[in-house]
Amino acid sequence: MSFVQNFPFFSIILAMFSGIVSSVLSGRRARDLSLCMIGITTAMSACVLFFCRETGESYTYMMGHFPAPWGNEIRAGVLEGLTAVMFGIVMFLSVLGGMNDAVEDVEASKLNLFYIMIDLMLSSLLALVYTNDLFTAYVFVEINTIAGCGLIMIRMRGRSLSAAIRYMILSQLGSGLFLIGLSILYDITGHLLMSPAKEAVAAILADGRYEIPMLVVLAVISVGLAIKSGLYPFHYWIPDTYGYATPTASAVLSGLVSKGYIFLLVKIFFRVLGTENIIDSHMVNVLYIFGIAGMLMGSLHAIRERDTGRMIAYSSVAQIGYIYMGIGLGTEAGVIAALFHVFTHSATKALLFISAVGLYDVSGGKRNPESLRGAAYRNPVAGIGFTVGALSMVGFPMLSGFISKLLFATSALQSPGKMLPTLIVLAVSTTLNAVYFLRLVISVYSRRGVYGEEQAAQPKSSFALRISIVCFVVLNFILGLASQPIVGAIREGLSMFG
Repeated sequence: MSFVQNFPFFSIILAMFSGIVSSVLSGRRARDLSLCMIGITTAMSACVLFFCRETGESYTYMMGHFPAPWGNEIRAGVLEGLTAVMFGIVMFLSVLGGMNDAVEDVEASKLNLFYIMIDLMLSSLLALVYTNDLFTAYVFVEINTIAGCGLIMIRMRGRSLSAAIRYMILSQLGSGLFLIGLSILYDITGHLLMSPAKEAVAAILADGRYEIPMLVVLAVISVGLAIKSGLYPFHYWIPDTYGYATPTASAVLSGLVSKGYIFLLVKIFFRVLGTENIIDSHMVNVLYIFGIAGMLMGSLHAIRERDTGRMIAYSSVAQIGYIYMGIGLGTEAGVIAALFHVFTHSATKALLFISAVGLYDVSGGKRNPESLRGAAYRNPVAGIGFTVGALSMVGFPMLSGFISKLLFATSALQSPGKMLPTLIVLAVSTTLNAVYFLRLVISVYSRRGVYGEEQAAQPKSSFALRISIVCFVVLNFILGLASQPIVGAIREGLSMFG
């Protein structure tokens, strides 16, 4: 066995171990350890990606070298490696861009706790990407939930505390449904490893047995993970959660956490329940309907919102709708478009939250459009970053969002029954995106409020924040201009899922 094949296991354990070590470190040392750990795990994930591309196949790794049911398995392929690399890059830049604000927002005695939550969050995301065991996935879903709740409430303010409570209640509802589905599936198949479970499911359905229990399994797992990822109408925890957390927490929660659950759902569809069974059950149609509803309703809520942070959060509801709409098309092209949009949204939404911080800093901490007038002149880097993120969400050419919408449109052509409504909703949603994002871009570049003593006295953003914004902008252009190799890797990774 090649030494590189150990890297997925090493990445998960290293992230968890960093959280343990951070408990006895100061806030600054815990931050440095987290940044170092994120960089190392991302590099290891890149090695896994290159290894799987060279060999042309995925592999399984038995932890402790014991087979099931005594041991546990990790499975790595091109798609897992690519997703882990993307998650690592977004996590690193989010922590880097928001670390100065974390010092201001979090009590000094609790700053190391903040980075413990970051470490556990990355560990759980990597485990959701790599695990080949359903119960292990549930365990790390819970770790992810607890870490996310800790990141939200770490500020210890009224809105953040209420947001954390709402997040925990809805997340536990989703986790409970997911666990019920896994329990029924285990009772029917007798397996928790994904590949044996898929074989058992195929044999059961071929014999015509347990049709209703299997439909229940599919429904509760899908609904449970849809709740946790914020699909409309299960989105009510998103505005306060994303809007009132620290900048790093908002970027991580919006850019990564919901995507981890979506990736897990795609794994279960492909590697456990089978795509043919999903299509025959018409579950894809349900996800499609809620996806297009989210695309429209999330944008309409965003248009009405006067708080910039909550506006960006409502935009996430619409973008998650895009992803579920792609899955709901029921074609491989739709899933490829959805997974590419996972990367697009991860990079772009984190860029928007981090850039918005730079605009708030030079606007007296205020977040309404009127107070942000001229902010892009007072902080040019943040202005450019926010503009790039906004244009990407609208679908401007050369940016990642344009490729996502192009992929969704072309994949709709392969699904005749859903082609027309998909294209119409894409056009309407894009128009609504332009209304609220371009309105804010125009506001931050408005000449009124650029000059004056009050604006001149505003503090400048930190060097780390500017570096983070620049790197996010470059990442967005890479996804937009070099999309073909990435789409090819997603397609190759999906072919390895079977």
